[in-house]
Amino acid sequence: MAADVNGDAATAERVENVVVIGSGPAGYTAAIYASRANLRPVVFEGLTKGGVPGGQLMTTTEVENFPGFPDGITGPDLMDRMRGQAERWGSELVTEDVEEVDLSQRPFVVRSTERTVQAHSLIIATGATARRLGIPSEHEFWTRGISACAICDGAAPIFKGKELAVVGGGDTALEEALYLLKYASRVHLLVRSDHMRASKAMIARVHADPRVVVHLNTTVEDAYGGKAGGLMEGLRLVSRGETSEAAINGSNGDAASDEERKWDLPVAGLFYGIGHTPNSDMFVGQLDLDEAGYMAVKPGTPQTSMEGVFACGDLVDTQWRQAVTAAGSGCSAAISAERYLAENALLSGDEDDSALAKAHGAHAEDASADAGASASGGATDSSDIDVNATKHAGQRALRKLYHESDRLIAVMYTAPTCGPCRMLKPILNKVINEYDGAMHYVEIDIVEDEEIAQAAGVVGTPCVQFFKAKEKVGEMKGVKQKREYRELINQHVKAAATEAEVVKVEA
Repeated sequence: MAADVNGDAATAERVENVVVIGSGPAGYTAAIYASRANLRPVVFEGLTKGGVPGGQLMTTTEVENFPGFPDGITGPDLMDRMRGQAERWGSELVTEDVEEVDLSQRPFVVRSTERTVQAHSLIIATGATARRLGIPSEHEFWTRGISACAICDGAAPIFKGKELAVVGGGDTALEEALYLLKYASRVHLLVRSDHMRASKAMIARVHADPRVVVHLNTTVEDAYGGKAGGLMEGLRLVSRGETSEAAINGSNGDAASDEERKWDLPVAGLFYGIGHTPNSDMFVGQLDLDEAGYMAVKPGTPQTSMEGVFACGDLVDTQWRQAVTAAGSGCSAAISAERYLAENALLSGDEDDSALAKAHGAHAEDASADAGASASGGATDSSDIDVNATKHAGQRALRKLYHESDRLIAVMYTAPTCGPCRMLKPILNKVINEYDGAMHYVEIDIVEDEEIAQAAGVVGTPCVQFFKAKEKVGEMKGVKQKREYRELINQHVKAAATEAEVVKVEA
């Protein structure tokens, strides 16, 4: 059932029923329904473009309004369950970015970073990406104080016990502010308008905690720090008129002063919660989009401007933007794709039930292996650390290997609530398996091993650092392609092998 096609020339050998581009609640739900309809969908989950596989929920702390979870569930946990369900029913999940889609021919052609696939129908669930402020010093302090993901970076040692700021007035911003209270001494909520747009329940939670200070009518002009290449130390703000809710609510309709006031706010971190931009650039000129970049669909349906192409989730939703509505639209897209294929006699069902069952079993085995890798990275942390073993966990193992091993050491820094970390672990685990016995891999939880993370200068997760002969030889932040990790590893593992051969010959 593999859709792994080696090169463009081979694409004519197989045409998929449906390809799903994107993940999240919309993409995974579409995959579940398409799989149950025996469409054998190929799902390009994405990797680095438009966020991590699983979508925006991978950066969400608590989901309290998704049916079936009376006690709530974290965004990453919910996406793990949806992903596993899609895989169990036979979806082929490909953790790669789609780089090009050609809708000028039929079957449609989808090109990713490592393969080319043809399909009779497409379901587009590429979602949206968190917006940035674009302040002058944003690039300078990105990952050194400025972040768009509180649950990814909030646990970093540089933020512990410090005052932090969140910009935005909607549910996302307020949720991030409340989450950051786990680590911060105080959180300043910077709201551009004279009121917060969040739900009443979320606003009530903010009001109930005195550690959250709300600044209305306030915008961020820039960030500042000390020495070049150092950490962010504060924000330069501009406020107009009253900034406190009490003052604004007590004005009784009197005209408020528009006097502008510039002031500095010393904070160690700035987190964005200012909305999202739809990930539709790939389809400009091929499908109809609205002025904001959202994909246009026929009212009440997932049908785009091209027959056989369906869209769902936050890519089309300009109003609700909820996990449950995204999931519902994914269901509609899958059912619509199935009907389109049947009505146009395009359904491919050339595999018998036994072959399908065998493929499902293979997917289940892969899912089980990935789950194990995601849970622990395949790492071990025993009292007796074996310096000859490849995988380890914890600072004790890292310190021992750092001082006693001459192999390359890859150290992955993770955090308990980090959604992108969960996606990276199985990816990195598979890469490390290729170098078993030739290098070391150590997983460090920055909450449990705060001291080692601080010494390593870790300011966010996921982060992978590489050490050789007690020197740092590389660092990769975020989730990267497997080939990027291989390229860096090969520079040092192969170099070590060459050196060993030279010594052997000289001896």
